[in-house]
Amino acid sequence: VAIGQATGEKKNEVVLAADILGISTLVALQNNQDPQGESPSALLGPFWRANAPDCACGDSIARSGTPGVPLFVSGVVRDGQGRPLADAMVDVWQASPVGLYENQDPTQENMNLRGRFRTDAEGRYHFRSVRPAGYPVPVDGPCGVLLKAQRRHPNRPAHLHFMVSKPGFKVLVSQVYADDDENLESDPTFGVTRRLIGRYALQPDGKSATLAYDFQLEPGETKFPRPPIP
Repeated sequence: VAIGQATGEKKNEVVLAADILGISTLVALQNNQDPQGESPSALLGPFWRANAPDCACGDSIARSGTPGVPLFVSGVVRDGQGRPLADAMVDVWQASPVGLYENQDPTQENMNLRGRFRTDAEGRYHFRSVRPAGYPVPVDGPCGVLLKAQRRHPNRPAHLHFMVSKPGFKVLVSQVYADDDENLESDPTFGVTRRLIGRYALQPDGKSATLAYDFQLEPGETKFPRPPIP
């Protein structure tokens, strides 16, 4: 009853309850069985925005002079036969090194840490950013009471969000988690699977990191979700 009463236009405890009980992740897994080895999906989350800036490969999505460990991300998008997909859209968004998305943080520029990239003729994409931090799910409502009663913490592991698309293929919504995060095995939304853990490799200089992660798309309808926020 409390979860229903706490849900309104600006706060949705019902969706959050589905997340922290594992229902949302279960539905995502059931609808993305990767029969040919396609990349696993993950939750969209509440922070995707549909009109992120179009960027050239190699651009940085850190537009606010965001302090943090520089991160270079690269990979290849392929079809079910392993062939590279040119002109696929790689939409990426993330929290800052203090665990806030730009619409939560007045110190960040609009659309900071968001960008859309097109793959080249070999299906490759790459961009620059900063390492994200994990952050807690909201605990100021009934779902927070539920987590406390279950003796569970609210902290999601650090991750990058990806939405990869190309006409003729299912839209892939996914997350790539930092391999060194202490909350990988206790994610409150049960979102981490082994294949979604990426290697955020610290470089020899100790001052920057890299992440290489490839995606494989499944043929199907190219249907985008409804943006949670404008």
